Amino acid sequence: MMRIVATTALFAAAVAADCTDDGGNWYCNQVNAITYKNVFNLGGPALSYNKVTSMDPSNGACANTPTGYSGSLSPLDEEVSLHFRGPLTLKQFGYYVPASGNSRRSTNDRPHGHGHAHAHLHHAREPAPVVEERQLGAPVTATIDGVVVSWLNDWSGQPTAAPAAAAPASSVGYAAAPAAAAPPASAPAANSGAASSSGSSSSSASNPSILSGWTRKAYYNAESGTSEGLVFLNHYGGAGSGVFDTSFGNSLSYASADGHTGASSPQVLADTTLASSDEIVIMSDQKCSGNNGDCGYYRDGTVAYHGFGGSNKAFFFEFGMPSDGQTTADPYKPVNMPAIWMLNAQIPRTLQYGPAQCSCWTTGCGEFDIFEVLAPGDARCKSTLHSNVKGGSSDYFPRPFTGTIQAVLIMTDNDMHVEILQNKENFGADLAKALVSDIVDTVGSIFNLS
Repeated sequence: MMRIVATTALFAAAVAADCTDDGGNWYCNQVNAITYKNVFNLGGPALSYNKVTSMDPSNGACANTPTGYSGSLSPLDEEVSLHFRGPLTLKQFGYYVPASGNSRRSTNDRPHGHGHAHAHLHHAREPAPVVEERQLGAPVTATIDGVVVSWLNDWSGQPTAAPAAAAPASSVGYAAAPAAAAPPASAPAANSGAASSSGSSSSSASNPSILSGWTRKAYYNAESGTSEGLVFLNHYGGAGSGVFDTSFGNSLSYASADGHTGASSPQVLADTTLASSDEIVIMSDQKCSGNNGDCGYYRDGTVAYHGFGGSNKAFFFEFGMPSDGQTTADPYKPVNMPAIWMLNAQIPRTLQYGPAQCSCWTTGCGEFDIFEVLAPGDARCKSTLHSNVKGGSSDYFPRPFTGTIQAVLIMTDNDMHVEILQNKENFGADLAKALVSDIVDTVGSIFNLS
């Protein structure tokens, strides 16, 4: 496909021909790679978020304080956690940093040998966010836990009704519930920051941080049962590990081998398929030093580990997203809507699902949805950023219903590159600089947020 400039009539014509509004979510072109450029530019609003400093289980109150940040990749250069929601099979996971050394906040450079449901961005005990629907590229405003946030990309957190019949081999249509606003007769407004591209992003040429080999710091292989440098957690505090109270519910816990409940000690995730209601959290295997210590605040008794830090980092995945046949949407329990996403690690350590003041999420400490299915049984995976800059590409990845695919997220400077790998790679102890350069320069879709 030729390079398309977002502000031209050519782009508008392409949007009209290729993009559809499906239950409030815009889908344009199926792609194998998306590059987010200038994601963390410093010309936006005040660069701070509210960091949780205390949680009182006697009354459910949380205190927080504004925390500033700056620099490359901020605030996602801070420690992050990786999250996996079923139905999903995770076969391999690898975390890498440049061999020359990660530039900041790397915690993983030293050697070392009540159930709940969610609608991903929604909190379990509160109704789904009210999202004001807009045309493609127009401003979107959402009230989430009483906090108004805005971004430029069309995205709706509202669940859609089930399709009449699942069609895994191709994209499927859904009736919206409630119905999305009707699109205008003309093409939807083009996002001034988005452009589809058939040319190289040339990231490697302008980014010296990736012009070296990369070293693996954490690895998981389901078939061999290998787990190095990481720990598997979930949200079943009080069931074998972690804590539970009536104000804040479950803390993080060690995950059982099948991912379906808690455990009393670290377990290696089995070679299994996570159910729709299951969420696994991967962090490094470095324990936090104590409440209000090197990991910030978390409840006493919480299973607390460091995340994956640094301003240059890469995550490799091998996974599948099979259908479990469920088709009924539920705002509190996503069904047949698998997802892989990243959070600022403070969020799950304090309270991932609960009152807004008990999490830094609503004030922009960082989330990136890497592969997320937005409707039960849908065959498309979207990506969306929720941070100091908010937005997401309306292009989409195909959902891997059968077998597995390999994919990579490479984060460097102000860019993030997500790609489905066309050739199987060995998630070895080291990555050649040529491989990393080839990946970030892959022809794909460019979403420019500057």
